[in-house]
Amino acid sequence: MKLKTSLFNQVYEFTSVKEVLAKANEEKSGDRLAGVAAETAAERVAAKVVLSHLTLEDIYKNPVVPYEEDEVTRVIYDDLNTTIYDEIKAWEVGNFREWILDENTTGDMIRRVSRGLTSEMVAAVTKLMSNLDLVYAAKKIKIKAHCNTTIGGENVLGIRLQPNHTTDNLDGIMISLMEGLSYGVGDAVIGLNPVNDTVENVMKVLKMFDAFKRKWKVPTQQCVLAHVTTQMEAIRKGAPSDLIFQSIAGSQKGNEAFGITADMLQEARELVLKQGTSTGPNVMYFETGQGSELSSDAHHGADQVTMEARCYGFAKRFKPFLVNTVVGFIGPEYLYDSKQVMRAGLEDHFMGKLTGIPMGVDACYTNHMKADQNDIENLAVLLTSAGCNYFMGIPAGDDIMLNYQCTGYHEAQTLRSLLGLKPIKEFADWMEEMGLLKEGKLTDRAGDASIFMK
Repeated sequence: MKLKTSLFNQVYEFTSVKEVLAKANEEKSGDRLAGVAAETAAERVAAKVVLSHLTLEDIYKNPVVPYEEDEVTRVIYDDLNTTIYDEIKAWEVGNFREWILDENTTGDMIRRVSRGLTSEMVAAVTKLMSNLDLVYAAKKIKIKAHCNTTIGGENVLGIRLQPNHTTDNLDGIMISLMEGLSYGVGDAVIGLNPVNDTVENVMKVLKMFDAFKRKWKVPTQQCVLAHVTTQMEAIRKGAPSDLIFQSIAGSQKGNEAFGITADMLQEARELVLKQGTSTGPNVMYFETGQGSELSSDAHHGADQVTMEARCYGFAKRFKPFLVNTVVGFIGPEYLYDSKQVMRAGLEDHFMGKLTGIPMGVDACYTNHMKADQNDIENLAVLLTSAGCNYFMGIPAGDDIMLNYQCTGYHEAQTLRSLLGLKPIKEFADWMEEMGLLKEGKLTDRAGDASIFMK
């Protein structure tokens, strides 16, 4: 294993695979904050050169957090298909990139190989790709999952309806719910981020969602994004939930900061399969985001792209219905500006798809970041071209509870129209029956929430 190269008459030598992975990463403010980033553009290129010649076996033998010390590493390695890994372990990372991008390499071929990849391998090949490479490669990979309906279908763009409210006022939530549905938003999931993470509050919202969904026969799934333990207790007390949600991290220490373990998530999955209200078999919803491990001092000296890839390897065990990276939510400490947010969104989406999970993106930013709504719309167009499974749908793209900006109801239909996409089939059929959609286009009734009050 060679960890040095000569570039422009200078020798660059790295101490470990972890350092090569970190310094080959595109510039991120979080990596600089952690002290793991390349010092110069030349050093970054040198690290990419070294990385391109490492084999997948080199990466396999050097996880960024040791197997003995970390539950996430154990989950990723224990679930690996060793037969497929043995077939590809001699590949160099650079050759692996070329294979993925080759016109003759199909999505089915990539999905098979993904079963023999560790998350560090996924991160490694991502670092050698341009933004266009990430779009092109991700487009090949189709990942479907089924809860009550199926996400990830051909020519489908789903949207999560996120009717958040500053006080969890049920009437306020309901107004956003009705308006969003009237715009064709909510086919991926109706999911609320609660202000009050209590069993009582979660039960109230879930019961309201379920009653509305049944009354209007809305073909979708619903969830309240409280802590997993709160949701479990609500379900045990009879709350109707189609999915269980949890934020996850790429290390055991990061998950401990979220108050979770793999056993807890497995218990939650078994509970909602037994007592939940959905068809299944995919009943878990996870959210991630570059930099979360650094914010809890749980990154183990690794870069944020590699830690993010490990989130997806961890998520894969639980056969999720939805996974999304909340790409610009933490702020400029981790992704400084629109260029870094755009890169991270494309990286995360590709890594999720290459891992084999149904991937969406919350294309978003905070108001203290050097980004604006145009930047997020640019990212959404790129991700839609890349085959992203779903985005967020929030009134006017402004989440008044979480205090960040992302994609709104109007962007959903614009992206679908622009790239010839549609909602999940059952939801599109329901919209036609409601007079909200005709021949794939919104009707004059779209945006009129009062149709649900008559």
